[in-house]
Amino acid sequence: MSEARIRWISGPVLRAVTEENFALREAVEVGPQRLLGEVVSLDGDELVVQVYEDTTGLKPGVAIKGTGHPLAIRVGPGLLGRMFDGLLRPLAVTDSPFVTPGVAPPRSEALAFRPTVKKGDRLSGGATFGEATGTGGRAQRCLVPPDCEGEVVSIASAGNHPEDATLLTLRDAAGAIREIAMSHPWPVRVPRPVRARSPGAKPLVTGQRILDCLFPIGQGGKAAIPGGFGTGKTVLLEALAKGCDADVIVYLGCGERGNEMAGVLEEFPELTDPRSGRPLMERTVIIANTSNMPVAAREASIYSAVTVAEYFRDQGLHVALMADSTSRWAEALREVSGRFGELPGEGGYPAYLSSRLADFYERAAVVDTLGGGNGSVTLMGAISPPSGDFSEPVTSHTKRYVRAFWALDVKRAQARFYPAINPLASYAEDAHVFAEWWAANGNPQWLALRRKFLTLLDDQARLERMARIIGKDALPLRQQLTLFCAELVNEAFLRQSALSAIDRTASPARQSAMMRLIGRYIELAEAAVNAGAKLEALARLPCYRPMLRMSEEIGEQEGDKFAALAESVEREIGALIHAGERDDAAKAVG
Repeated sequence: MSEARIRWISGPVLRAVTEENFALREAVEVGPQRLLGEVVSLDGDELVVQVYEDTTGLKPGVAIKGTGHPLAIRVGPGLLGRMFDGLLRPLAVTDSPFVTPGVAPPRSEALAFRPTVKKGDRLSGGATFGEATGTGGRAQRCLVPPDCEGEVVSIASAGNHPEDATLLTLRDAAGAIREIAMSHPWPVRVPRPVRARSPGAKPLVTGQRILDCLFPIGQGGKAAIPGGFGTGKTVLLEALAKGCDADVIVYLGCGERGNEMAGVLEEFPELTDPRSGRPLMERTVIIANTSNMPVAAREASIYSAVTVAEYFRDQGLHVALMADSTSRWAEALREVSGRFGELPGEGGYPAYLSSRLADFYERAAVVDTLGGGNGSVTLMGAISPPSGDFSEPVTSHTKRYVRAFWALDVKRAQARFYPAINPLASYAEDAHVFAEWWAANGNPQWLALRRKFLTLLDDQARLERMARIIGKDALPLRQQLTLFCAELVNEAFLRQSALSAIDRTASPARQSAMMRLIGRYIELAEAAVNAGAKLEALARLPCYRPMLRMSEEIGEQEGDKFAALAESVEREIGALIHAGERDDAAKAVG
């Protein structure tokens, strides 16, 4: 084990001298508390270490010991349903309100194990050698580490075993013996290998109408959620975590305020999974690294989270990772970079900000796993640009690597319009890919309706600028109709309350029914105006208020109510059209 001695300290950055060999990115233990750190620079007999914990009390001359391996976390089936800090240390194993400095405490949880291989079988990296079942009753695969293969020498019998106990021994081609437990370590900065990456053809259903229908993200996709203070980023990410159709949720609170993360930690264990009816935490991993935790650990937390997501992906599961927020992570990167003495780049961030963002977002993908299954990691990162300026470095660099951009608007948020996503500043580059999926799920008109809604909203923004100058009543009737229909799209479809028991999430079937109904209403309204009907008459129809309120009044499994409302729309607007046609005929006769 290599050893060095501290020469200089500045916050989380140490400089040490040594006559022994250290490797770049090697994990080290600092001082008698064995604080976790990582070698980030080597220059002759001097090494620079980034420490992921509070360095208060350290002084020159304290020993630094190398571990001989890169910074790694231990991943295994016992992760689900638990809460961790940014270095994947359990938050529930200490009585202290703060994370105890030093190496992680051992995990002693016992899981029910059932072997699926026998002595003499040959296993490759990523293969399944058993199933583990925790207290939640959810069975998970026990995987051979990706860098290990060989012939089974022994396999444990079925029963309860500690997660870190040896259950499997393999003999490789060279005759070396490798002992394998349910969990295994993996370097956080190294993507886990896969057999192949695949293009995504299926959307990740989030339950939020404005996202699923206007700006969809695919399974294995990447999305950015930029927004100024108070625009609802955290609430939106929590809504996505509760309502999306991923198999596993990894929620990362990176540098967020402690009271917000306390709310998440308190609320999530009490939530019910709408898919299974069981506690939502059974398929959730929460990683909390609040703003008062060591800044270097915040920089590492984003890699810990995506490594956890890749582990569950390798089990053949579809994983959604919500990172709140990448701006706080970039700020940690900037602070530590300054202590290294590196020259600052744009906005004071290090010159390698762009490549670090790329390293993170490029780990999202739909893949064929080493074990032969199919899984995905979908990344959704919130961004907190100062003063809502989307031209700042973190936002502008992130846009280069994501396929969906969900821009939160402060004016919508101030008007209490949630989700406060600005449809004119947002985009989804892969939207056309999902038309076939929507057609197979009962909405062949989805792409045309999406285009129609977006065109209406764009026209609304242009006409409202004109109306502020000349007055709304001075606009031609056709343009007033455009504003009328756009307002219906906003109020009846895009507005969605995260606090509503009925409307906090919407299934694809319910979204399709609402989308088709609004599209038909707009089509009939245009025909009525062409026949001479007034907008006041459309607004006074008995069907208009139920149209505005249908998201709150018609829940899941109530398709008959949508059908009844559609009949009312056809009948009432149809009567206006026929009345207008009769008036035209009377005028022609006269």
